[in-house]
Amino acid sequence: MCRWLAYTGSSIYPDAFLFQAENSLIDQSMNARMGATPTNGDGFGLGWYSDDKRPGVFRDILPAWNDDNLRNIASHISSPLFFAHVRAATNGSISRTNCHPFQYKNWLFMHNGQIGNFDLVHRELDLLISHEYYHHRQGTTDSETFFYLLLTNGLQNDPATAFKRSIDQVLGVMKQQGADRAFRMTAAVSDGVTLYALRYSSDDHAPSLYVGVTLPNGATGNALMVVSEPLDSHGEHWQEVGPSQLLTVCAGAYSVQDFTAAG
Repeated sequence: MCRWLAYTGSSIYPDAFLFQAENSLIDQSMNARMGATPTNGDGFGLGWYSDDKRPGVFRDILPAWNDDNLRNIASHISSPLFFAHVRAATNGSISRTNCHPFQYKNWLFMHNGQIGNFDLVHRELDLLISHEYYHHRQGTTDSETFFYLLLTNGLQNDPATAFKRSIDQVLGVMKQQGADRAFRMTAAVSDGVTLYALRYSSDDHAPSLYVGVTLPNGATGNALMVVSEPLDSHGEHWQEVGPSQLLTVCAGAYSVQDFTAAG
């Protein structure tokens, strides 16, 4: 599967977490400690917000540890809210269009996990995506399918309800088509102001997710991060997000609500 991080707070260079942290995202791309696979070398992506409401996005298929452009960008673009993702492909080819984060207008989305038996259900799920959004789709992953289901189900007005409706739809189609594998995910989505993150699984094996922060020396200000795994060995910096919990992060604070899907 994949590893990702989302940051919101005082403007900072992503390099601090992608390359400099004790357990940086680049280290996780080579040797993830909590992922289903230790190596996440099937591409990467960085999405960031600045004064423009539409986020910038840089994605490529090189392993994250082997791309000088990523290192350069991460140390020169300062942002108050950014997503970073390293991919271990489960569905979809290794291509730039299948790398995260995905972007629609002012929204960014990234994901770790998989829709079980996606090969059996992807056609029916595609039919549930509104035409308004479907023609923006570029790749072939279950992740991008889920993003456009969220948009179809009202992400821009009520993210919590959009997550519930979308997961219920996925589970319904999986049941219809006789899928026997689990639907497991952590996902992050943002409109550039508020960050939402969900940890969910249809079985008892939800991917790992944490909230907290570790700032580089000299950095100050309100900041919070949501991460696939802690960026350092200081346990007091991180709080595990429980299975079936939805985080809402804004203005240096976060709230947690229990999340229930129809199953």
